[in-house]
Amino acid sequence: MSEAPRFPPLLRGVAVPAGTDPLLRAEARAREGCDAGTLFHDIRADRLRAAIVFAPEVPLERAMVMLPLCAVGFQNALGALAPPEVGVHLGWDGALYLNGAKCGRLRVRADPVARGVVPGWLVIGLDLRVMMFSDAPGDTPERTSLHDEGCAGIAPVQLLEAWARHMLVWINRWSDEGAAPLHGEWTGLARDLGRRVEFGGQRGTFLGVDEHFGMLLRDGDTTRLIPLTTLIEGR
Repeated sequence: MSEAPRFPPLLRGVAVPAGTDPLLRAEARAREGCDAGTLFHDIRADRLRAAIVFAPEVPLERAMVMLPLCAVGFQNALGALAPPEVGVHLGWDGALYLNGAKCGRLRVRADPVARGVVPGWLVIGLDLRVMMFSDAPGDTPERTSLHDEGCAGIAPVQLLEAWARHMLVWINRWSDEGAAPLHGEWTGLARDLGRRVEFGGQRGTFLGVDEHFGMLLRDGDTTRLIPLTTLIEGR
């Protein structure tokens, strides 16, 4: 059994039973009205999963900033713990990359309201491969884990604690300074900017994001906006 994580006072950690998805548990508890800042977690030797409940005070379209914010918090946390040669990059869809290969993702679920309505709750989930059990890891170069990228010395509980701290730092900064600092930080870490990508059956050059982190996708003379709310699961 791993050591119980320690979180800042604004957060409360709750371990979920083995085999339970923290994101689904967090959603169920959020629907019941659990406190914002409750962080559900499942910490194993090979996989780290966690989910945090938010109680937004802004419309859903703006509240979705928690997805890139939590991603930046993860990059800052791992960047502070990992060897300097480890590159951490972020996918617009919540994917997390180490040295160019996918190692995990962030997921989001939210109160099923319109984009212009303040949701009762929003949940961001983290799912990270700590270790891959494979006799031929070279057969899946597009996927990796912390251990495969030289981060074996980072305990999952240590990374979870660091993610929580850095996430709170960015929440406070977003609250005090608005989204501009987060835009700048995220853009410097974003994967596939300026490249041809496909999302939801739409193809084009990923130009960047709008003020609400919606994807700007250019195909020929047409630029389309894919709202970040498109990524909400279960809608």
